[in-house]
Amino acid sequence: MKKNGILNSDISRVLSYMGHTDTLAIVDCGFPIPPAVECIDLSVKFGMPLFLDVLKEVINDFEVEAAILANEIKGNNPVVLSEALSLFNEEEVQFVSHDMFKKLVTSSKAIIRTGEATPYANIILRSGCTFKV
Repeated sequence: MKKNGILNSDISRVLSYMGHTDTLAIVDCGFPIPPAVECIDLSVKFGMPLFLDVLKEVINDFEVEAAILANEIKGNNPVVLSEALSLFNEEEVQFVSHDMFKKLVTSSKAIIRTGEATPYANIILRSGCTFKV
């Protein structure tokens, strides 16, 4: 039995096959999931689990080189935005329109759906490399 790290077997599997520049999305419970992208649905009820709780666990177990958020989070969800930004260096974060975000998600290896029920609590994480060239 695993002692630490992510216990969810689907998330653990996806993280283990991520390569440099591959992307993984973590989204709120209302985000539209594209049919061609694997969805790991963790949602239990509104607010469970929270977006930030899942994000923190994933980045503890995953090398992130960049993060993409929707511009709309700035005016609609400043609390989640502030906490999410505190997890990254400023140069790692990029903002795009929500429409562009939904297009970018279609090339993700997987989407992790949380129970988050606040607006625009969505992020795309681009995989970094754990060794330096």
